[in-house]
Amino acid sequence: MSAMEITVAHSPDSDDAFMFYALATNKIKTGDIKFRHVLSDIETLNEKALKGEYEVTAISFHAYAYLNEKYALLNSGASMGDRYGPLVVSELPMKPSDLKGKVIAVPGTMTTSFLLLRLFEPDFLHIVVPFDKIFEAVAKRKANAGLVIHEGQLTFASFGLHKVIDLGEWWYKETQLPLPLGGNVVRKDLGPILISQISAILRKSIEYALGHREEALNYAMQFARDMEVEVADKFVGMYVNNRTLGYGETERKAVQLLLDMGHQKKIIDQPVKLEFAE
Repeated sequence: MSAMEITVAHSPDSDDAFMFYALATNKIKTGDIKFRHVLSDIETLNEKALKGEYEVTAISFHAYAYLNEKYALLNSGASMGDRYGPLVVSELPMKPSDLKGKVIAVPGTMTTSFLLLRLFEPDFLHIVVPFDKIFEAVAKRKANAGLVIHEGQLTFASFGLHKVIDLGEWWYKETQLPLPLGGNVVRKDLGPILISQISAILRKSIEYALGHREEALNYAMQFARDMEVEVADKFVGMYVNNRTLGYGETERKAVQLLLDMGHQKKIIDQPVKLEFAE
């Protein structure tokens, strides 16, 4: 039997690279399934998922609201913030209340960070900027503030920027729940048998990385965008951990609440019910 090729799309970031290390380097057996990796920024992945382009892809939970007819959530691979998450940063010190009416550079309108910012402060203007150009947009005063995701959450101070608000801290104060940022989804048309096989393989990849942390981190460093090893290690630990292995009741509740709040505030135009590929 010839191997079936499945495309797995994810971000070119140290945490995703760490998660998919074993799969990308053939450390685990995949049977008759051959995986092809595609790397793109999260907003591009969200847009491609709307078209159903990839069989398996990382997505923002905000985007899931618009693509849940085509895709189901895989039980492993979620990124959750534990009292931390996307930051709003500025060149000059600002209070959170100062964001009202300001121009904010954001990494995409389907990102969970954008949904969170609108939940926190609905009255602002935005410009869409690639996530790795947010600091530059703020420094060049194209925007009053910037919405920062990925490793920028740890490195913003070295660029002379100030934290206005950590949306993960705000979320926890509001809900006492972890902050769901993104997850892996699988296209439903693959059918339950193949989906089950894919799900098991992706979980094994995460388990391997967590069990072989040093070698997986060494691999992930090529995607760490000039971060020191210690900073990359901290960042990976923030978003690839036991929560990433599988959703518990708390994690599922958090994702559902995020989408419910988005609908209640009329940011998401229809109610969304989570569907997991069990």
